[in-house]
Amino acid sequence: MTNPPAAPSATLLQIFREFLLIGATSFGGGVVAYLRSGLVEKRGWLDDRSFVELLSISQSLPGLNSTNMAILVGDRLKGTRGALAGFVGICLPGGILMLLVGMLFHEHGDYPLATAALKGVAAAAVGLILATALQLGRKSLGHVADVVFVAVAVIGVNRFHLSVLTVLLVVGVLATLWYRPRPAGSAP
Repeated sequence: MTNPPAAPSATLLQIFREFLLIGATSFGGGVVAYLRSGLVEKRGWLDDRSFVELLSISQSLPGLNSTNMAILVGDRLKGTRGALAGFVGICLPGGILMLLVGMLFHEHGDYPLATAALKGVAAAAVGLILATALQLGRKSLGHVADVVFVAVAVIGVNRFHLSVLTVLLVVGVLATLWYRPRPAGSAP
């Protein structure tokens, strides 16, 4: 994993506030778009390459990607205390919101309007995930082999119903072998 050129300084309060904002304004899988926007574009705490690397690590760890990212970014910026600030910031809005939504759903969950609202939020989240995947794909997929690895992963999970862990391990090993250092003059 590469480190960003010069890690910008951030206070614990800035880390907490940024992840509090991300946690309060993002829903479902759409959080990746907000993470990239806030951490790369707005704050400049990460470049795109570092963002993709940390996102990859986050996705391979148990737990929510956004929570894992908050911990990793907070740690990169301010060590253990930064990781704690990011963790609390990103989890606090969702925890409070889930408590309130759970109480409301218990009382009013059978209404058609509630079901329609949930379907609308789900559709918006899929759109945000697709937009972010396209943005990151343009910057991360520089070779035909990269697209092949993505296709193999998608086919393995969706067509052959292999576990994500199995696909990650197999594609990871294949990609490592493909991109391994080679003697000068030979290329994949």
